[in-house]
Amino acid sequence: MLRISPQLAIPEEELVERFVRAAGPGGQNVNKVATAVELRFDVANSAALPETLRLRLLARRDRRLSDKGVLVISAQRFRTRERNREDARERLAGVLRAALVVPNKRIATRPTKGSQERRLASKRERAQVKRQRDARTWDRD
Repeated sequence: MLRISPQLAIPEEELVERFVRAAGPGGQNVNKVATAVELRFDVANSAALPETLRLRLLARRDRRLSDKGVLVISAQRFRTRERNREDARERLAGVLRAALVVPNKRIATRPTKGSQERRLASKRERAQVKRQRDARTWDRD
């Protein structure tokens, strides 16, 4: 069980781990032992996630999330398989904790009169600068 919050835990059966060769530190060991971890979690088909959390996770524009709704986390920071495994699980928990936070709804507001006037004044100034660049006003030699 991967505990995310007091109300949410992910069962081990829903986590798929694959061990591959790491590209990081490890000396000669790096070419022989598969210490990097690729942790996969199927967000779209998980029974452990509440529907609102699932939709929030799938709506995120996260490059770790595949088109089929599988969240893939690669960990290869450490030399040992166990440390990389813990790191991948902590990062998955962090992603899920971040998705638990409900974003505040944006309240539509109108721009102030002063900000509108400043914007239009800066546009007029810029137009004046561009008008002064007109080729007809240049002296031809």
